[in-house]
Amino acid sequence: MSVPRGPLRRTVRLVAPHTRGSRGVAAGGLVALFGEVAFRLAEPWPLKVVIDHVVPAVAGGSTGPAGTTLRLVLLAGAAVVVLALGRAVCAYLTAVAFAVVGSRTTTRLRAEVHSRLLHAAPGFHSAARTGDLVTRVVSDVGRVQEAAITAGLPLLGSVVTFVAMTVVMVVLDPLLALAVVAVAPLLLLNGRSSGKRITDASRDQRRREGALAADASEAFAGIGLVQAYDLQDHHAEAFRAANDGSLRDGVKARRLAAGLERRVDVLVGVATAVVLVVGALRVVDGALSVGELVVFLTYLKAAFKPVRDLAKHTGRIARAAASGERVVDCLDRADPLPDEAGASGLRRVRGSVRFEGVRVERAPGRAVLDGADLVVHPGERVAVVGPSGTGKSTTLHLLLRLVDPVAGRVLLDGHDLTTLRRRAVRDHVAVVLQEPVLFAGTVRENVRLGRPGADDAAVERAVRDAGAHEFVTALPRGYDTVLAERGSSLSGGQRQRLAIARALVRDPGLLLLDEPTTGLDAASAATVLQALDRLARGRTTLLVTHDASLLDRCDRVVELRDGKFTTVRAARRSEEGVLR
Repeated sequence: MSVPRGPLRRTVRLVAPHTRGSRGVAAGGLVALFGEVAFRLAEPWPLKVVIDHVVPAVAGGSTGPAGTTLRLVLLAGAAVVVLALGRAVCAYLTAVAFAVVGSRTTTRLRAEVHSRLLHAAPGFHSAARTGDLVTRVVSDVGRVQEAAITAGLPLLGSVVTFVAMTVVMVVLDPLLALAVVAVAPLLLLNGRSSGKRITDASRDQRRREGALAADASEAFAGIGLVQAYDLQDHHAEAFRAANDGSLRDGVKARRLAAGLERRVDVLVGVATAVVLVVGALRVVDGALSVGELVVFLTYLKAAFKPVRDLAKHTGRIARAAASGERVVDCLDRADPLPDEAGASGLRRVRGSVRFEGVRVERAPGRAVLDGADLVVHPGERVAVVGPSGTGKSTTLHLLLRLVDPVAGRVLLDGHDLTTLRRRAVRDHVAVVLQEPVLFAGTVRENVRLGRPGADDAAVERAVRDAGAHEFVTALPRGYDTVLAERGSSLSGGQRQRLAIARALVRDPGLLLLDEPTTGLDAASAATVLQALDRLARGRTTLLVTHDASLLDRCDRVVELRDGKFTTVRAARRSEEGVLR
């Protein structure tokens, strides 16, 4: 049997590094597997002893087994029991060992895939669909695990058993063994052709299932709009059509696998018939004993069972290879931006920011920033305005090292950001976004994400400074209240104040704000503005906004147009240092 080498080889390369910590267990499993094969090889011989020695004694006129014959019968029976027990123990140990290896390997693989996706550049995530990524992390990796345990282990055992029994059959009778050897090339050709088609169909099915997950995720994320515009039937019909396509691909893959298994059954039947006829003739000629023919037929049956299993597992392996290939393709595109060799850390940040001739490209030749120059002094608050798509958010991404310039430099306290480790830069920067992001967990846990080592007192102090303590303590369990998904049980203003608290507990030297009051009503916006005053006090702040009340509270307003910064006006700050 055969699976296309490309997808299977890529899957093996993906999985192999994660088996290192379990290779001792795998070696033990292999030893148990060889033991199981050895017991299988020995199983027919007690039957040969009975046929060649006990049956002739009875046929010769003996009234019943006695003496030597009785001992042979008892020994043969005991041998059958011992061999069965030995084989069962080895099979159990083999199954457990490989299940442990498969589960550990897949757990490590899933963790690596998840981590790689979390560290992927923003461009990757903007082009990917969330539902499809989740399918690759959970379902596709799970299918690789399933194949490793339910197909990979039996496949390995089947190959070892087939080879071992073929060798024994060649030793017993080379002429009869030719029937087995002659069938092998036909089986390989049959498996190679079907394996490629099964992999192609499985790949199409997994691609469709990824798209299904993405469509469902988008519909559920925007359920309010879907229901408001009465789009339920529209989304349901689109999902149904895609689901039917996935069904067709799945049925095709299984139909091909079933056809492969049935063709193998026919070839095995032909080979068995040839051995039976030729073997019987050789018994008549005296070249074989009846017991040897029975042993040979037993080996033949035992050898062809793995062949049938190979056909069955080829389909599973092909489907796993298609899933593994999807994971590999995802990882190939999810490479994070690497730190420069020799990149250093950063202990303290005063907040001096300088852009020198910065150029950033969305695509080769398409610059969003082109020769941009900007100086922000420590503690200064600068607003960035400009038409949509001019690169305002890109400006913030540069300071987070989510993107790097293709030309020019961005400096923080005189350090070129590309000479600093990304984590070192981000440790000193806090961000408050237009859409506040809250995760599954308690209020306390969400605020503590700003500084994981912060104690409860620091968390509560940050929440108070953000003007959120009153509504937090009114929640059913206060700071230990578990928030609904994405904080949907809170109002927009409440979510934004928790985001500000998270930034406060971080105690950053550089603060980045991206439309923090957009979408808030007047009362919520006023509360958030007060919290932002406390957050920005004494910190260098770069603010993207079109909110007039925020612009009036900045030291300086710069416009971003045609890839360059231009100062629009300078504003004054109150003596208290509060944004005006």
